[in-house]
Amino acid sequence: MSDIETRLRRLEDLQEIQQLFIDYGAHLDAGRFEQYAALFAREGEVKLGPMGRAKGPAAIRELMEKVLGARTDAEKSYHLITSPIIHLDGDTATSEVMWSVINAGEDGVPALGMVGAHHDTLVREDGRWKFLERRGTMRLPAHYRGAR
Repeated sequence: MSDIETRLRRLEDLQEIQQLFIDYGAHLDAGRFEQYAALFAREGEVKLGPMGRAKGPAAIRELMEKVLGARTDAEKSYHLITSPIIHLDGDTATSEVMWSVINAGEDGVPALGMVGAHHDTLVREDGRWKFLERRGTMRLPAHYRGAR
């Protein structure tokens, strides 16, 4: 590849990975667990501390349905995904993003529920970037800090 093609490929990869982060939060918040699970590679694994862990898209969808599927509209949350750090290495990458969860607080006023980070291993699978491993760590509230 030429230098321009290499640079363009890098920019496209970074943009697709950033969109992956956004889609993760959007599908999770909307309860679209099948689309959420499709963001993971065939051997993809999610490790969410006290929420649980699962490997493979079917098991990941099942975990999210079990943990979050029964939420009422008043219990739904909204993820803010920020501060992405992405390291590309061909068809693999590592990343870290910060996340914050906003819940409906008293009288419907938005309230900060949790703050944490995701530490990711990503892979290009069938021409698309997917999560190979997504490990969530909680930073606030403090009693969840040890989550792995």
